[in-house]
Amino acid sequence: MRIEYHRTLIADHVRNAAFHAALAAHIIPGETVVADIGTGTGLLGMMAARLGAKRVYMYETAAVGAVAERAVKANKLGRVCEVIACHSTDMIDPPKADVVVSETLGNYAFEENIISTLTDAAQRHLKPGGVMIPSGVRQFAAPVVSGRFHRELSVWADAGPKLGVAIDLGEAQHLTFNNAYVRLMDAGDLFDGLASARAWDEVDFAKRPATSRKADIAWRLDRPVTIDGFAYWWTATLAPQIVLSTAPDAPRTHWEQLYFPTAAPITVAAGDEVRLTVRTKSSEEAGTHLAWTAAHFGAKGDQISRQSHDLDKGYLP
Repeated sequence: MRIEYHRTLIADHVRNAAFHAALAAHIIPGETVVADIGTGTGLLGMMAARLGAKRVYMYETAAVGAVAERAVKANKLGRVCEVIACHSTDMIDPPKADVVVSETLGNYAFEENIISTLTDAAQRHLKPGGVMIPSGVRQFAAPVVSGRFHRELSVWADAGPKLGVAIDLGEAQHLTFNNAYVRLMDAGDLFDGLASARAWDEVDFAKRPATSRKADIAWRLDRPVTIDGFAYWWTATLAPQIVLSTAPDAPRTHWEQLYFPTAAPITVAAGDEVRLTVRTKSSEEAGTHLAWTAAHFGAKGDQISRQSHDLDKGYLP
């Protein structure tokens, strides 16, 4: 059991406060039934109980569920909270809830399979007219121009020359550039800061969204610049006026941004266009797959370069 991971969640006050405010906005004391899916150590479920929920069903399939059970007992919430040791999707004839809450989000929003989890919850766990927390997620991308992440990943090419030895580690560098990296970014890393951000995907959990996501994003550059990758982040709507964000300018959380590198920097002239195609798929059985393609076009529409990257090609053979 990775209790250290759960400690980082408990230490994330921005996250905790946002979910507390969302629960407070939807719970009617003495009436509301809540399903907390992926309860972990039980924080969100016990929040709901303290806010007056009539009943809280806390689903957890991992060993940390035993910690949640002990926490419920220590807080004398056993008459309200019930920890259920199974995945919510495996629960046969689940009790219906007025509110379903699930914080199963990752640095890549869907790496913990929240789409399939909440799609099932909307169909089988939620009462008609009930509320999902979060109700939806938006995904964003922006060109990275600072060069610092690309330099970090390019050490393979420097190893031999710095020793004065002819050694080619290009095969290892190829693997490196087929990975996505969790990095803390700021506006200065991005072309035109946050102004270059594009919302490339929007998921509404009530509408049975597909677990495979794909989008094409384009930027027309108004000045020369060198692009060496793309930044990724997301926002989650927890309640009206309550949005949790992992953007570079948002309050810090335990989540960070993702960096999608390009194998070679893209030198762009004024008027050129850069297009990013992102393809993602997540499932409990197969894990998370990410692929991205960066294409550079001249001002007249002629393709200058194209680079394709796939997380599946970033593993050791």
